[in-house]
Amino acid sequence: MGDEPAEAAETDSREDPRKVRSRARLLDAATALLAKGGTEAVTIDAVTRAARVARATLYRHFDSGTELVAAAFGRLISPAATVPEGGDLRAQLIALLTDQARLIEAAPMQLTALCWLGMGPGLDERAAKEGAGGADRPELRSLRSQIAEQYRTPFDRIFATAEARALLGDTDYELALAQLLGPLVFTKLATLRPLGPEACARIVDDFLAARASAGQSSTL
Repeated sequence: MGDEPAEAAETDSREDPRKVRSRARLLDAATALLAKGGTEAVTIDAVTRAARVARATLYRHFDSGTELVAAAFGRLISPAATVPEGGDLRAQLIALLTDQARLIEAAPMQLTALCWLGMGPGLDERAAKEGAGGADRPELRSLRSQIAEQYRTPFDRIFATAEARALLGDTDYELALAQLLGPLVFTKLATLRPLGPEACARIVDDFLAARASAGQSSTL
């Protein structure tokens, strides 16, 4: 008798393999559609047809089409760029920007566009159509966290160093992030030739020179 609750808890903790398989099939289908045709291609009908599952099965895994899109985006997001160890501020920014350029170039076009737009317009509009509070669903919160990790966190760590604070002062760090990453994203969206290490070094040098000039002007 005393062992029954433990056995029940152990049974409940095991996920039904059929549910695992059906969720994986749905995500495989949604991810393929998203990478090929963007968010507009990820419809309930298209996903269930490609995954060969019923609509009811989809809604057992995802509360809405928006959650499904968010989960699919999560699969496509590359790992966060590594924060360089050692070196001065310039060297760290060049190394990080070069790594970010590689990740952005490898990402699908639709992913780059929507991530750069803050993941807001496309998904928030879909969430609004599907009911109040849609943008606060767990899948969307998780996606936003992944995007923050991808684009912001590595730079935030560098900007928080004593050398960066001393040189950049009260810089608007969101603007600084846009100034550094903007050329990489524009290059991808405009389908121009990818920017290599030399271009990344030029972007960093121009950024630091502009900040130094602004600092000198403010002291006059």
